[in-house]
Amino acid sequence: MTLTQWRVTAISSVALAGLLIFGWNGRAQTRGGAAPRPTTGSGPYKAVMEMDAGLPDHTVYRPENLSELNGATLPLVIWGNGGCANAGNAFSNFLTDISSYGFVAIALGPVVERNAGAPAQRAAAPAARPQPPVQQSADTTQLPRNLPPAATHPSQMIDAIKWATAENERPASKYYKHLNTGKIAVMGQSCGGVQAIEVAADPRVTTAMVWNSGLFAQPSDMGGGKTLSRKDLESIHVPMAYIGGDSTDIAHNNANADFEYIESIPVFRAWERGVGHGGTYNQPNGGEFAGIGVAWLNWQLKGDRRAALMFRGPDCGLCVNPKWVVRTKNLK
Repeated sequence: MTLTQWRVTAISSVALAGLLIFGWNGRAQTRGGAAPRPTTGSGPYKAVMEMDAGLPDHTVYRPENLSELNGATLPLVIWGNGGCANAGNAFSNFLTDISSYGFVAIALGPVVERNAGAPAQRAAAPAARPQPPVQQSADTTQLPRNLPPAATHPSQMIDAIKWATAENERPASKYYKHLNTGKIAVMGQSCGGVQAIEVAADPRVTTAMVWNSGLFAQPSDMGGGKTLSRKDLESIHVPMAYIGGDSTDIAHNNANADFEYIESIPVFRAWERGVGHGGTYNQPNGGEFAGIGVAWLNWQLKGDRRAALMFRGPDCGLCVNPKWVVRTKNLK
């Protein structure tokens, strides 16, 4: 079964039915540096990407017609971008597809223009001061020198949670009583994954997914928030998943080290052969990574036991897929 087939099957079962230095100018772009084509997702709901005046520094992905939910409520997915980029449409294919399966995804940063081969920036932004080159040792678990300051911050994830919670209770809001604010995932790619790790300790969070990311051996504030060390992983009390590429992924060893450190919570670690730090995010409908994201979110946020089969047990869907290498701890 392909991940796309699994994704559709998992939904039907519930009757719906840059870690480090990777920015938007890296492999998260489509081939040739062109912007990804607009998409509405592969799920049962046509999804849209938009900005909201009440949350101007974020981008919202949601099912277009909220009246089609028939009483169902939408869990929240809060997303941090690779490179901690201030561009909420940097992972639009991936997040649109997740939203099309019945989630509201909120990415840090506004919708920005994209220029082929160039980093994301606001159209009228002044030229940034030149930054010294980042110096990364051969051991990628070590903290690089000259990391630029993060353009977004973990506090913006908290802002998104607060905004969605308020909108769900505001009678004039289009989201009124359509959100399940008791089911929240924090996720991020590369530097954005570090932001998700920090926010995963918040008691409102239900699960965390860390994509192509992990912490450094030394304490670091690279995510734009507090200085994190692996000891901070002990503050997380919700299930986590670390998804990434093979040894060519600059964050591969960081994710492995996090996995080894974690002892007391359920944690799933999987990496795909032949895939690097750029993942599959800008492939049509987010590629295989989106399929995995949908299944994990359906399991953790919607209680879908069929979706859990992709992750749980010795014969789990990814366990028997020859493209994937899987390790787990405490996963029931």
